[in-house]
This record gives sequence, C-alpha cells and structure tokens, in this order.
Amino acid sequence: MSTQAIKASIALNRFGYGLRRGDPVPSDPKGYLLRQLDAFVPSPAPIAEREDTSHKASEILQMLRQNRRKQQGEMPGSMRTTNPATGLPMNVQREYLSSRKVLVRDIALRTQIAVKSDAPMIERLVHFWSNHFSVSAGKPGTQHQVGNHEFGAIRPHVLGKFSDMLKAATLHPAMLLYLDQFQSVGPNSQFQNRRGNRAGNGEQRGLNENLAREVLELHTLGVGGGYSQTDVTELARALTGWTLPGITRIQRFSELQGTGAAFVKLAHEPGSRTVMGNSYRDTGPGQAASILDDLAAHPATARFIATKLARHFAGDQPPVSLMDKLEADFLHTGGDLASLTRTLIEAPEVWTDQPVKFRQPFEWLVAVLRLTGVDGLSAQRIAGALRELGQVPWRAPSPAGYDDLAGSWAGPDALFRRVELAERIARNAPSHDLMSRAQMAFPGTLSDHTSVWLSRAESSAQGLGLLLVAPEMMRR
Repeated sequence: MSTQAIKASIALNRFGYGLRRGDPVPSDPKGYLLRQLDAFVPSPAPIAEREDTSHKASEILQMLRQNRRKQQGEMPGSMRTTNPATGLPMNVQREYLSSRKVLVRDIALRTQIAVKSDAPMIERLVHFWSNHFSVSAGKPGTQHQVGNHEFGAIRPHVLGKFSDMLKAATLHPAMLLYLDQFQSVGPNSQFQNRRGNRAGNGEQRGLNENLAREVLELHTLGVGGGYSQTDVTELARALTGWTLPGITRIQRFSELQGTGAAFVKLAHEPGSRTVMGNSYRDTGPGQAASILDDLAAHPATARFIATKLARHFAGDQPPVSLMDKLEADFLHTGGDLASLTRTLIEAPEVWTDQPVKFRQPFEWLVAVLRLTGVDGLSAQRIAGALRELGQVPWRAPSPAGYDDLAGSWAGPDALFRRVELAERIARNAPSHDLMSRAQMAFPGTLSDHTSVWLSRAESSAQGLGLLLVAPEMMRR
C-alpha cells in the first residue's frame, strides 16, 4: 500500500466527511487540508438567504406568560386551554408545531452544507464546536434560535479566537434561553428590589446559576479546573441582565448587544465580582465579557480544549504528546483556532494508519451522502434519517452535548439502523462504478475482505449498500 494513498484516505475520512462524488483523490493530503482554511465560507448563500425567525422565541415566551396569567385567573370547571398530550397551551401548541418546521429546515440546511462543502474538515470543526457549546431545541422558542447559534456564533469564529467564540456562544439568545439565563435576576438588582417591595416580599425570581456552572465546567476550565462554588455564584451574578430581545415588559429597558441578545441594567447585580482570584468592576454587560475573556486564556481551559480536540481526531484515548502540542499552541497564540487547526494537521499522531474513531451518526450520514452523490432529499427526510440514527442536531440530552466515545454509538441496534438506511439510500443512488469509487473513497485502506464482499454482491446496488456499512465507512 502506498503511504501517500493511506494519507489521502486519512485526510478524507479522519479529518473530513469523506470523498465527495466526482472529486479527485487529493495528491497532497496535508495541503488539501490546509487549503480548506482559505476555502471555508462562514456564511454560504443558503444561510445568508434563509428567513430569520428568531423573534418568534420571545413571542412564544410572551404567549406562555399570558396563558399562565389567564389560567391563574380561571375558575374551577372552566374550559381547558392546555393540550393534555404536551402540557402546552393550545395557542402555544400551534406555534410550537410551526417552530418544528423551522428546526427541520435548519437541520437539513446544516447537513446539506456539509455534504456539498469544499472544506469538509472545517465543517467538522464547526460541528465539533457547536457540540462543545451545546444548545438544545427542547424548550418552547428554542427551535427558532439553535440554528442561529451555530450559524451566527460558531461558524464566523471557527478559525478565529476562542475567546470571541466563547463570548458569542455563551451570550447568544439560544444559550440564554436554553439554560434559563434570560430570567436570572440579581438578588440586589433594582428590578428585584422594586418587585420585592411591590409584592410585599412574596414570590421572587432570583439568581440562576445554570449558565455560569456550564461555562466553567463544560466550556472553559473543565471538571477539576480549579473553580469553586463561589466562582460559579460570582459568574452567575456577573451574567445577570443578559436576556432575550423583544420581551415586551422589559423591552423599553433593554440594550441590544452584538451577540443578538439584550442587556437590562435594572436586572443586573450591582458591584464588583471576583472569579478565579481576579476582580472585575461593574461595567454592565462588559463585566461578564471580561470574565469570559480571562477564562478563555486560563491554562486549565487550554488543557481541556486540547484534550477534547485530540479525542475527536485521534481516538477515545488520544496520545498525551498530541494533547501537549495542542495545549502549547493554544497558550502560545492566545487561543487562535486557525493555528490550533494547523497544529492538528501537522501532528504525526493524527496520521496513524489504523482507524482511530467510530463515526457518529451525523458524520456517517454526511459521508454517505457525499460518497453516493444523493441530492435533493427533502428537509423532512434528512431530519427523519438523523432521528432514526439517534443523533438529531441540537437535541443532545444534556448541556455536555453528544458523547464523543465509540461506546455511545457502536451498539447492535444503532448499527442495524445504519444497515437499514444504507439499503434504502443505495437503491436510489448511482452504483455502476462501485469498485472504482470504493478505491477512490478509501485509497490504500480498502481491505481485501471488503473488496471480496463487494465483488460477490448480487447487484451493484447491493454492493453499494454493503460499502456504506463496511468497516472503512464506519470508522475513520
């Protein structure tokens, strides 16, 4: 086997989403990857031209609030205004069904961009970082924001500074809504003091620490990164005031921010904050941003990010030497993600001959669609396929995102679903050039075992179905 051919296969499959039908095998594997840093388009036409429905999130929240008030005033025996199956008010239920169409559109858009991309490795990085800053569309209103989060907070910064991505992703309306930050209020804020006085010290909305905890544990320092519960509380206080734009009752007090969110000074906890031993004066929205900048530059963050990136590209148990290189680059450049990407590409630890990762369902489906050249699938079919495979974008079960270990994806039932879907796709895809396409898709790495099975297939369509679930296709 040619060493150069094997490297081409690694560049295509380990770093990217596989060979796109009709493309040549890269003759210069590392150059092929490095050129993608210039070829990547942060805002391709399908994203730039799509309708932005983010304002609907605030409208849905307003509808929920109005319905709660109405139901609190209803007498026993009055007409139900809630759908018994979902627990949602009927008017919100109708809006929720409409919201699902927006989510399905954005899922398909994300998938199609990756399938057609000239920079598949950078698309992989977009999805890696989107999962790192995971938001989920499980709450009313979030369906209108999760696509915007990836398209507007991740894609523009995927080759920029980590600190910029951290601020954009953390202070984006999708994250504020998903982790309930939009309704966090400083205990000593003007808003809480006035509300407490009017309510006679009755029910009060107070501080919400969800986002602060996830920033420290999942987005920057990591578990064991040296932070304390006091740091969580102090960061939560600094984040107060960050909320969604368009919420009617506070709109006249809100100031629109560059992340698409709004800041309401009346809800912000006044005073200086101390996080990880550093003091931050009260500069309104700038207080949380300054803390995020310092967290992005912390040595624990460098190690945490290096470990996750190495695990994603070099195996569930990545070489320590690779993590060391990525950590050193992160610290030296101040979190320059383009430099971090180049260091990853140049690292010999990632170019080992044997496959090191099991493809996750989304990765597998994109690779299948690139290899087969299947095009024109409806948004519903794409979203349905990902639901069937068990990995719908922006629906991870927790803020930690989808797991990046083989054990989470390699179970018998999950593999059977891939086999079924592969058979359906193969029946409707060109398959006359099966063997040559297999050799191009996995240059130097197509095993004799797989070649024999492809040659024994009763039809070219059956052979294509076998290729789509061959070991070479399942692992990278």
